[in-house]
Amino acid sequence: MKFAEYLLTKSKHPAFIWIVFIMTVFESIFLFIPPEVFMAPPIVAERKRALPTIIAASLGSVVGGIISYMIGMWLFDSVGLWLINTFSDINTLENTVIPMFNRYGILIIMMTALTPIPYKLLALWLGFIGYPILIFLAVAAIFRTSRFAIIGFLLWRFQNQANTIMKKYFWPITIGAIVAVLIGTVIVTHI
Repeated sequence: MKFAEYLLTKSKHPAFIWIVFIMTVFESIFLFIPPEVFMAPPIVAERKRALPTIIAASLGSVVGGIISYMIGMWLFDSVGLWLINTFSDINTLENTVIPMFNRYGILIIMMTALTPIPYKLLALWLGFIGYPILIFLAVAAIFRTSRFAIIGFLLWRFQNQANTIMKKYFWPITIGAIVAVLIGTVIVTHI
């Protein structure tokens, strides 16, 4: 596939690590494309780029998480209250949702960090409800970095096979990853 080969060639450029960082920041704020899509090309193109790619994705995730949290915090009085009043009520928020996050927040952050459940929605929500930002960032950083490290290691370890798969199935894998995130979004918003 010509696009996959082009992408692998371009991902060898030193600036591509910055693209991974920037795209992961964007993914943590508004994109619905999993970060693994940005991480795969430089690692598949050159094994030695695995560690810098994992670090760039992890830092981008933290920066994007901070921005999403702050957006949620700043928009609570306008968008947040509107969402709560449209889909629920403030009493449910205060009596059910906030206590649930106080009790299970770390577990919810861990699940979101490790699965296709959109991280950005959780970060916005935690900003809305005023969840402690340092706990959110610490847990999210540990588990998002773990997720990226596992994916990076697998891409590094099976680089030749990943290269073949990426060239042959680039579009189905990319579309499948986006669909998984969209399904996660639907599940989260309808629970």
